[in-house]
Amino acid sequence: MRILVVEDEVELADAIAVGLRREGYAVDVANDGRGALDRLGVSSYDLVTLDLNLPDVDGLELAARIRNDPLLAPIDGEPAPRILMVTARDGVGERVVGLDEGADDYLIKPFAFTELSARVRSLMRRDAGRSGAVLSVGELLLDTARFEATRRGRLLDLTAKEFALLRYFMAHSGEVLSQERLLEHVWDENADPLTNTVRVTVGTLRRKLTRDDDVEAPIETVIGAGYRLRPDVLVPPAAPARG
Repeated sequence: MRILVVEDEVELADAIAVGLRREGYAVDVANDGRGALDRLGVSSYDLVTLDLNLPDVDGLELAARIRNDPLLAPIDGEPAPRILMVTARDGVGERVVGLDEGADDYLIKPFAFTELSARVRSLMRRDAGRSGAVLSVGELLLDTARFEATRRGRLLDLTAKEFALLRYFMAHSGEVLSQERLLEHVWDENADPLTNTVRVTVGTLRRKLTRDDDVEAPIETVIGAGYRLRPDVLVPPAAPARG
């Protein structure tokens, strides 16, 4: 999942970005409103953490632009990014205005990173249509809070990037995801689109998910279109018939 951190306090922005990257998210940073608009105009984000007290464009105006500006609308039917407002404005009236302008959640400064992380996970799960910290597709389970993934009870040894890629596949189980879409949502702005990084990472993740008794791999390559996580391959084995 790809996140844009909009925060004019450079040290705080960098600290948030480092923490979120450690949890497997792809993170870009903007230190003012115009920089945020520039990034939103060229990249698709799943979530924006948005400071309200920006030096140029007010955070409330930026939230409204994210929600209403057709030039910032997601492409290919993607949902609009979730907005987590992170600000020192702690009045009830200000929070109400922020939510009315399009925020999905509101976090008051100062805050513990663990709370920000939990709120990010909660907002991400809304897009996945899930209600808990654990995503499941058949016998494949992914615990976003513990940063663990298992298949049939066996812990999968995944890198942070493989975990992030699997999380995106599971949130879009059964969909064909193009290489461009995966690059847009799982990697940050520093990724080189001309490299084979997506193909290589999908390949290593596929090998780690595949069991010896699989007739087909859980992740298939759809020639000319992309990749798909196949829930039909991940169904638990049938119990032996009693006779």
